[in-house]
Amino acid sequence: MTPDISLDPGWVPSACTLPTAERPLRVAEFDALFAEAVREVRRPAPERLRLELVFSPDNAARAAGLTARESGCCSFFVFTLTVSGGGLALEVAVPPGRTGVLDALRARVAAVPGTA
Repeated sequence: MTPDISLDPGWVPSACTLPTAERPLRVAEFDALFAEAVREVRRPAPERLRLELVFSPDNAARAAGLTARESGCCSFFVFTLTVSGGGLALEVAVPPGRTGVLDALRARVAAVPGTA
């Protein structure tokens, strides 16, 4: 069972400009990526979250498309997708005042069935 977004107010910050009706769809897209592609989650710094993904061109394309759209509505996120040596990683960075959003994102990843 996918976590209920209403129980996690930190997941969608008030600064998000995505229309409210579209937010559950975006969350579902992230949940699917988390469930199908995340191998490992690390927090190298309070302002950074690193998701090691299963290497595949499809996962790289999904992560790139999703994060590009997310940057359009939550401009404080900085997403870095790295493909190197047969590995695929998505790093999410936020300004110091937004670390609560990363806390909620990390909890979301952990709560999605199938994630590492």
